[in-house]
Amino acid sequence: MEIDGVLALKVETENGQTHTRMRAAELRELALRIGSAGDRFLVVQRIPDIPDVFAQLWHEEGGEYRLEYRAAADAFFGADLGDRHRVADLLTGWARQEPGWDAGVAWEPIDLGPQEDVPELPDEVRQQIERLIRERLRCGYDSRKVLVRIAEDHLVGGEYGERPVSVAQAWQLVDRLWLERLAEQETWGEETTDPDRLTRVFQSLDAAGVTARENFTCCRGCGTAEIGAEREGARGFVFFHRQSTEAAAEGHGLMLHYGGFDGSEETTTAVGHEVVAAFAGSGLSTEWDGDPGRAIAVDPLNWRKRLEG
Repeated sequence: MEIDGVLALKVETENGQTHTRMRAAELRELALRIGSAGDRFLVVQRIPDIPDVFAQLWHEEGGEYRLEYRAAADAFFGADLGDRHRVADLLTGWARQEPGWDAGVAWEPIDLGPQEDVPELPDEVRQQIERLIRERLRCGYDSRKVLVRIAEDHLVGGEYGERPVSVAQAWQLVDRLWLERLAEQETWGEETTDPDRLTRVFQSLDAAGVTARENFTCCRGCGTAEIGAEREGARGFVFFHRQSTEAAAEGHGLMLHYGGFDGSEETTTAVGHEVVAAFAGSGLSTEWDGDPGRAIAVDPLNWRKRLEG
């Protein structure tokens, strides 16, 4: 999807960089850049991530470009090309989902080998994992990879054995529930949701010198201890942690924790007022009595967080 020239994409490169929501020109620049040691490939996925749909590019200086794309579990194609600008055109065409973007290229099917036979999980195991993954999907911050790790590790060493859920079983279950959630998202249309509004407020605070982090660490204590590493010159901070996210997803509103990096009560109070002011006109309501020792509540809140992946 392209909105106002911005492509809903996530791009990861060999050098460890991650780029999200970019313009076609920026994607072209990344495609034309790769080739040097430690920066020879990139992988592009759509936002939200769709299972078995991605594009990837490999290039080493002096050699051809290898462009591959996967359109479904059983539809994987690749081609070797020498013209870097043609490669960039093809990649941006794929990203924009332009009709006929892949025309004129001798694509070769990529053999993925025999499909693995994944045994069904026992009902009691499956039900517990499904309940957990659905809860995490409602929260909306985890990628498919993270959810797979959660599904695989959740019951390790318990009454069902050392590893009752294999990696393959975890992927199968997560992808099924992920697609189920994406279908639910489709019913929301393009309307702005409360988590969309919240993200915009946090972005505005971050740009104004208040470090703002969503779903940050597991709890208030860890968040307060670790937020300093995110400072980057800011005078104060605001965050909500994963337990708060879970409460919001269950319909209980959202608690925001805030403070000043100088540790003073005056700065903390000022940051609290700045956070509340940032919500004015956002479509979200806050509750706070001005006490720097109390969290700011965002309530009511209809938690419909869009998946990204």
